[in-house]
Amino acid sequence: MPTLVLLRHGQSQWNLENRFTGWWDVDLSDQGAAEARAAGKLLKDRGLDLDRCFTSVLTRAIRTLDLVLDEMDRLWLPVAKHWRLNERHYGGLTGLDKQEMIDRVGAEQVQAWRRSFDTPPPPMDPDSQYDVAGDRRYARVEVPKSESLKDTIARVLPYYQAEIAPALRAGQRVLVSAHGNSLRALEKHLSNIGDDEIMGLEIPTGEPIVYELGDDLAVRDRYYLAERAA
Repeated sequence: MPTLVLLRHGQSQWNLENRFTGWWDVDLSDQGAAEARAAGKLLKDRGLDLDRCFTSVLTRAIRTLDLVLDEMDRLWLPVAKHWRLNERHYGGLTGLDKQEMIDRVGAEQVQAWRRSFDTPPPPMDPDSQYDVAGDRRYARVEVPKSESLKDTIARVLPYYQAEIAPALRAGQRVLVSAHGNSLRALEKHLSNIGDDEIMGLEIPTGEPIVYELGDDLAVRDRYYLAERAA
């Protein structure tokens, strides 16, 4: 049975500071590193082994994956990194404090930017200190100025279909270590979540989500590993 494990990276330093992060590259906080190790230990203790891994090109997701695999004694597993699994681009919100934005424009507007299907944040200014267009990771990529979840889905799903789905069809046990919104994109597709309902989907940091799939990759079961009895 193909098995897909989705894991949002552990708490990042900007999660801790309550800042919009997006494509800006920040590392895990101490708590985030502990969350990643706990996820790896849980996977190992539950006997859920892996064959192949995918992650973004952002440090917090890569570091999470490394810590998980270290706990599982599986650092040798093949890992593919791709920008298409990056967090959604938060545009002009990048680096800003979330509570300050709520105070400035209201909770409803901030919630729409964070969780709605097709409402993008304001675009990033060309002279922003958080512009990553010059980063060599994106040398052949048209870096967006901002992204809605709809925009994020448009780049995540082609990668899923081209790279992740074939591994699953081959019966491999796959782990994707990524971000809240790139994983929401995958969950929307896998669980057939409606455009309106997706607003309510929150994915916690460091908690493995297990999808048990049929040979046709239809979902047979979906659960948080920590919530299932050992």
